[in-house]
Amino acid sequence: MTDTASLLLAAYPALSGVPAPRFAETVARLPLISVDAGATLFAEGERCHGFPCVLSGQVRVARGSPDGRELELYRVGPGQVCVVSAGCLFERSPMTAHGRALVPTRLALVDLDTMLEWTDARPWRLFLLGLMAERMAELAALVEAVAFQQLDQRLARSLLAQGPTVLATHQRLADELGTSREIVSRLLGRFEDQGAVRLGRERIEILDSPALRQLAESR
Repeated sequence: MTDTASLLLAAYPALSGVPAPRFAETVARLPLISVDAGATLFAEGERCHGFPCVLSGQVRVARGSPDGRELELYRVGPGQVCVVSAGCLFERSPMTAHGRALVPTRLALVDLDTMLEWTDARPWRLFLLGLMAERMAELAALVEAVAFQQLDQRLARSLLAQGPTVLATHQRLADELGTSREIVSRLLGRFEDQGAVRLGRERIEILDSPALRQLAESR
C-alpha cells in the first residue's frame, strides 16, 4: 500500500469499503498538495479542480463580499468534507467560496471520476452523505444566526419607533424589514419570552423599552 493510500485510509476509514485493487489504482493518480499557512487552495469563481481530502492541517472556507468582508462558512480538517467543493464538482459549476490553509496543510485532490467510483462503495457513500448532511445543518444554523443577528436589531428599532403599542401584523413588519413573516414571528416570540413585549392579535405592546433599546443599539 502506498503512503498516500495509507494516509487517506487513516483520515477517512470509510474508504476501506472501496475494493482494495481498485482503491490502489485510483489513489495512484491523485495529486498530493502541500501548502503553507495562508495559502489559497481555491478561489470564488474559479473552476473546481477536485474534491479535497485533507490529510493534515486545516482549511478555512469562506465567502467574500465586494467591500472585502468575509463570512466564515466552516473549516475542513482530516476526515471532514467540503460541501462547496463537492457541490461545484458534481455540478461542474464555479466555486462559490474560497478556501485558505490556516496551518501547513496537506491534501489529496480527488477528481470527479474517482469520487464517483468511490461512492459505489456503500460505507464511503454513507459516510459522505452523513458528513454532508451534518455540514449543511451547520450552514443552515449559520444562515439563521446571521439573519437573526441582523434582523433582531432592525425589528427592535422598528418597534421602538412605532411604540409603545404597535398595531401591525407580523406580515406587515416582515414586508418593512424585507424578510419572511415566519422569521418575524419567531423573533417576536423570542422578545415575548424575554419579557420585552406582549403579543396580541395584530397588536404588540412594548413592556421593556430599555431592553429593546439595548438590543437595537448593540453590535
